[in-house]
Amino acid sequence: MSLLSQRGTDESFTPDHKPLMGEAPELRGFFLGCGFNSAGMMLGGGCGQELAHWIVHGRPEKDMYSYDIRRFHHSLTDHTRWIRERSHESYAKNYSVVFPHDEPLAGRNMRRDPLHEELLGQGCVFQERQGWERPGWFNPQETAQVLDYDYYGAYGNQAHKDYTYSRLLGDEYTFDFPPHHHMIQKECLACRGAAAVFNMSYFGKFYLLGVDARKAADWLFSADVNRPPGDCYYLAVGGAVAQHNWSHINTVLQDQEFRCQLMDSSEDLGMLSIQGPASRDILQDVLDADLSNEAFPFSTHQLVRAAGHLVRAIRLSFVGELGWELHVPRASCLPVYRAVMAAGARHGLVNAGYRAIDSLSIEKGYRHWHADLRPDDSPLEAGLAFTCKLKTSVPFLGREALEKQRATGLRRRLICLTVEEEVPMFGLEAIWRNGQVVGHVRRADFGFTVNKTIAYGYIRDPSGGPVSLDFVKNGEYALERMGVTYAAQVHLKSPFDPDNKRVKGIY
Repeated sequence: MSLLSQRGTDESFTPDHKPLMGEAPELRGFFLGCGFNSAGMMLGGGCGQELAHWIVHGRPEKDMYSYDIRRFHHSLTDHTRWIRERSHESYAKNYSVVFPHDEPLAGRNMRRDPLHEELLGQGCVFQERQGWERPGWFNPQETAQVLDYDYYGAYGNQAHKDYTYSRLLGDEYTFDFPPHHHMIQKECLACRGAAAVFNMSYFGKFYLLGVDARKAADWLFSADVNRPPGDCYYLAVGGAVAQHNWSHINTVLQDQEFRCQLMDSSEDLGMLSIQGPASRDILQDVLDADLSNEAFPFSTHQLVRAAGHLVRAIRLSFVGELGWELHVPRASCLPVYRAVMAAGARHGLVNAGYRAIDSLSIEKGYRHWHADLRPDDSPLEAGLAFTCKLKTSVPFLGREALEKQRATGLRRRLICLTVEEEVPMFGLEAIWRNGQVVGHVRRADFGFTVNKTIAYGYIRDPSGGPVSLDFVKNGEYALERMGVTYAAQVHLKSPFDPDNKRVKGIY
């Protein structure tokens, strides 16, 4: 099935208004360079150069992730309705202003987890990622069901009237704080003060298994993941990048001739994350396991029963709180969720969505793929050296490049900045240091706990020298938003809980 929607004989539009480039996931050695959405003259030169490098060296020089054909899940590229609807909407919005919190109206409800109807009834306003409907935020006053695409009233279709979801999206078409800012604030503060449950079922869930699984894991992952027995690994990856991860891992397995395979269980498992200072008390009433620090340390997992259902409990957090993820068989998701909500009622447990995760995670300095981390960034530049097993002699993909970079010094570094004034920022704002532009913001959000705008971006030394920690510290910073500069403070640690106590249960 083609991902291109043709208009006339000379133009084509893709489902997300971006070109299709790179190696086809279905056929090794077959590369694409098409779907330029009526911008081929503008994009052709640079994309052609990157594609040539891609073919010769196996990867482009620059960050081409947004154009990589592997960004689409196969269930979408095989679906005629999704391609037709999304390609139409990308054409209809060709010259539209791109607002920070916009969502498509076309090609929706392709992939829904077992909690979809339950959360819809509780006021969930959904976001679309890779066909999945994931919770964005909660608006308990209204039910915001996503309706079938109406083609904006074109081609004889009747445009939806009194469409709640479309109206809520339209209210968010702003570069100021959105009108639902206070609702997201409530979710964030409830997580920090009591507990929140996040439905993260859209995550990709893979099993890496086979006789060479340990060798493959050693090579694929920069961190030391060697644990007994080592013949099977469970991988949970963000749903928006699951297909790209799947394609990349399988490519490496094939190229390195590892005798193992990757099994996709994304549709078979749900994922609930219960986070906050009350999470232990809540889950202790649901799980048949000792959740103390001694019995269930941070970054460990156990197979336990939740309200009688077998689940995998993992003590992790992406919001910087004491908490657990429950990886639940699909048929058990609803009863486990209801048991958690019942146990949490007296502790102030609330539903929360990904808009809250964005705010909470940036407060804690947790990195987001393709915002803080891109294919042309290194773990050293991103402040993630602790995730690399460089103190061992174990080879892994990218080790030589990291060792070379460590020896020569970092020419750029990811930094955290906060702005005292309550001003919205979304990314791409210029970073000024001592009167010179030294970089731009990759990701920004408002931190409700610290009550400040928080921004992350990579900076360089205008002289071309290494960017040391002294260089970072000894500067006066400002962020420029729409022509106005705002004084900013630099942080070497995250502005919230810099000593990392809360994930350890220390409050």
